[in-house]
Amino acid sequence: MVSVQAFYIDDAEISNNEYRQFVYWVRDSIARKLLAFGSNGNAEDFQISQDDFLSMWPIYKGDNNLQDPYINWDQKINWNSDDDDYRADLQPMYLPEGERFYNRKEIDARKLNYEYYRIDIRLAASKSNRFLPNKSPDIQDAAHDYKKADYMNGVTLNDGQNGAPGSPSSLVGDPSKDSKVLGTYNVKDQVSVGQGNYVPRERKGVDRSVFILKDIINVYPDTLAWVHDYTYSFNEPLTNMYFWHPAYDDYPVVGVTWKQVRAFSVWRSLLLNNFLIGTGQTIVNDFRLPTESEWEYAARGGLDKSPYPWGGPYIRNSRGCFLGNFKPMRGSYIDDGGFHSVYIYSYNPNDYGLYCMAGNVSEWTSNAYDESAYDFQHDLNPDYVYEAQDKDANVLKRKVIRGGSWKDVGYYLQTSARTYEYQDTAKCYVGFRNVMTYLGRAKGDEI
Repeated sequence: MVSVQAFYIDDAEISNNEYRQFVYWVRDSIARKLLAFGSNGNAEDFQISQDDFLSMWPIYKGDNNLQDPYINWDQKINWNSDDDDYRADLQPMYLPEGERFYNRKEIDARKLNYEYYRIDIRLAASKSNRFLPNKSPDIQDAAHDYKKADYMNGVTLNDGQNGAPGSPSSLVGDPSKDSKVLGTYNVKDQVSVGQGNYVPRERKGVDRSVFILKDIINVYPDTLAWVHDYTYSFNEPLTNMYFWHPAYDDYPVVGVTWKQVRAFSVWRSLLLNNFLIGTGQTIVNDFRLPTESEWEYAARGGLDKSPYPWGGPYIRNSRGCFLGNFKPMRGSYIDDGGFHSVYIYSYNPNDYGLYCMAGNVSEWTSNAYDESAYDFQHDLNPDYVYEAQDKDANVLKRKVIRGGSWKDVGYYLQTSARTYEYQDTAKCYVGFRNVMTYLGRAKGDEI
């Protein structure tokens, strides 16, 4: 038995329509940047000068690393502009002429890259990686007024070694601009050298930016997954239409890798929290992938001893109808009312009001896959994660998927069944949904 903290969860899998908002946002941000920093006379409409930005956010006055200019999101993009300069700025967004099909001018999906940052909290939490304050007698005075401090960083200000006699030492910095004045971090971790082998690494005298990680990920789903997942099977129409056509708006998005899903979760969190900040409200916890335990708790719907989200022990109702979208027997995909993935609100929800927790598409979780994870995980919010690198062995890139899919047999629809896919692969039967940790103990608390 384990315990998990209260959390929110999407009542259905993320749809094509929802994920396209992410893709369109990335597309539009790249286009606005091209127009804002282009040399063809469109900059003024798509820029917010640093002065205008500081008038809205005066707290940033005095910072030296501000972007100048900022992108103006209020100005609409005219994709069909007849202005030569305007089109010239947007030209890098499109497929090269030699790569176009029937000369259609289409966005080059290979350029839809999303840049985001995250904090490696686990690395920062290690006791060996904590902040090391400088052992100076007047360090507290230095933190408040560095110009009046007599001693800092182990160097006397007027020792005549690092500065002229009677003048401040050249080694003395402003704590508001250089955090190393107050102390540093000695960070110990391991570096992958490939095939599951690691060597220890220690970075001495670094600042807290060492814990801030930058990721760049292409956000467009692998629409070819419908073809490459199956041989001797005709699925080209789904490759051509599934992600973008309005007929599939409310079908689950598929063909997304684990890292693309994480990027979507970061984008969704920023979108919500920036809105809350702009309207004077308090931010909330980030959207993220569920842990295995969270997913299973949600899938059970309060039925602790039952094998399926709807209870059980059967996979049909009293009239013989299947209760989820899966593969009952060889070649019988349509017996449950579906063929491939179906509308995200199909079939009856479980007792928590969650749809398709069994069948339709399997769902990514945040956890790395290990057969023995249940034996060593904590009983408080169990979690086993591993940040696999590109050069790691494939076995280290396995991430847990849950729920079973339209192509799976009934066994995988059980709430306890677990399997895996590789984090850098995209499948036409794997989607996801987000969770958010609840603020407080439980709903109804007066906070």
